[in-house]
Amino acid sequence: MSHTTLADHTAEAMTSGYTSGDFDPLEVLSAVVDRMDECEPVINALHHRDDERSRAAAEASATRWREGRSLSPLDGVPVTIKENIARSAVTMPSGHAWVEVPVSTHDAPITQRLEEAGAVIIGSTTMPDWGMLSSGVSSLHGITRSPLDPSLTTGGSSAGAGASAAAGYGPIHIGSDIGGSIRLPCTWLGLAGLKPSFGRVPLDAPYMGRCAGPLARTMADVKAAMDVISAPDDRDYSSLPVSADEASDRPDFDPKGMKIGLQLDAGCGEPVNPEIVSTIAEAADRFAQAGAVVDTVTPFIDDELLRDMDLFWRVRSWSDLRALPVEEQALILPYIQQWAQGGADVTGLRLMECYHSVQEIRRRSVAATAAYDLVISPVSPDAAFPAEQPMPYPKVDEPMGHIGFTMPYNMSEQPAGAVLAGYTKDGRTIGAQISGRRFADEFVMAAGSWFERAAGVPTPVRASMS
Repeated sequence: MSHTTLADHTAEAMTSGYTSGDFDPLEVLSAVVDRMDECEPVINALHHRDDERSRAAAEASATRWREGRSLSPLDGVPVTIKENIARSAVTMPSGHAWVEVPVSTHDAPITQRLEEAGAVIIGSTTMPDWGMLSSGVSSLHGITRSPLDPSLTTGGSSAGAGASAAAGYGPIHIGSDIGGSIRLPCTWLGLAGLKPSFGRVPLDAPYMGRCAGPLARTMADVKAAMDVISAPDDRDYSSLPVSADEASDRPDFDPKGMKIGLQLDAGCGEPVNPEIVSTIAEAADRFAQAGAVVDTVTPFIDDELLRDMDLFWRVRSWSDLRALPVEEQALILPYIQQWAQGGADVTGLRLMECYHSVQEIRRRSVAATAAYDLVISPVSPDAAFPAEQPMPYPKVDEPMGHIGFTMPYNMSEQPAGAVLAGYTKDGRTIGAQISGRRFADEFVMAAGSWFERAAGVPTPVRASMS
């Protein structure tokens, strides 16, 4: 059983301690470094550790707090950033092996916003090859494992971010998500997280469906991170203006009178584990008990659309694979090589059909959810699988049968959060997805915070790393 230290504090508890003088950012960083030293040999969450750089940042923050001139509520708070988010002078391998790993020459908007806020960036977290696996299996890093049970997956592609959050490497960890890569680690590690509205968090290289957002142990920490990293930035041509979400002006979230959709069947992919069905139905019932009207959302995506989405991504990854020198193509994880090969002979006409399917996913998602204030669903059809598996299923030629609940909200550009909802009988965590209308990011986070309080699900415990 794990013991609690300053590393496990929330961002609010940290800044409260800094304000009162009970402890300072250097003491917090020391606790986080101890935790990393304890856990990293087992879980392998970090691609790059910044011990010297982070200590200098913590020293500067401690001085600011002593002098009463802190920069923000994240000043002195330890955070990690996924390795595909640029940090000046830090290697940026995107999860796969290279002959010579590229080094970033600049800071991404997220990195810049965090440093301006005084956050202490302790390192860059691992991901699988090109972020196209829902696990921590990588040709560069090996296997990233769950701190709750190292025999199990972290989920992915924000594998190291999720593992860092669950292990207690500080309260806030930034991941990215194009089909579920924030929310899947959340469900399989018992975390809170947000896949924001498209454009809400500015990126270096925006791409259809791709978002970045926080993973944390509480939705309050997710919101604390979003308050900083969602500042508009013209470097991202899809960047949204400052949120006008009415939830930011509401003192309390109250489900009474709301219309809540409950979706227990994605209409495609793998069947949902009955334990997960029961847990998510109970989660929706929490809202009903508080006065919400809960209606069933019928499936709106089918297997044909899922296959076309999968093929669209395969073509993109085949293009990336072919662009590499031959010697580097051979270094890519064999599973990803084989998966990408499925896009090798796709015609332009077939690819255009896939693009139209993506737009149909968007149309159906918006139409199916427009009548609801929120929609509650599983994140994944099943609980965590063995850490060594690249995907929940063994066959490379199968479409991604586990993203039927998550992927539609990437394509529809709607916000979708994840919160811990319960456990399977054998102790694996189950997350509930809470999605909202486009731009309603604050509302989704408020709903997640309310659910955490209302449900009172015990937080998962780290495994012993000795």
